[in-house]
Amino acid sequence: MTIKCGLLVRLEAKLGKEQAVADFLAAGVEMTNQEAGTPIWFALKLSPTTFGIFDAFTSEEDRQAHLAGNMAKSLMSRVEEMLAKPPSVEFLDILGMKNKLA
Repeated sequence: MTIKCGLLVRLEAKLGKEQAVADFLAAGVEMTNQEAGTPIWFALKLSPTTFGIFDAFTSEEDRQAHLAGNMAKSLMSRVEEMLAKPPSVEFLDILGMKNKLA
């Protein structure tokens, strides 16, 4: 399997909604586990109010399927409730990867 492309999504929580964003992301692994085309997915806490998602795919088709999938739909349905501003989504090309558990 060759990982070719990814997404980096930044989420800025509304004041008082930090735990709601953290809980949403922790539950997100269940949604992404249902996506065969999303082999790599991380939920991140970058600061007390800034969160992120990094995911990677073997093809552009898989990336687009993920963007149209349940995780993205669920997130977008809660933007007004949880986030101070819309998510920042960056499209990435993966140049190299190491994936070995310690």
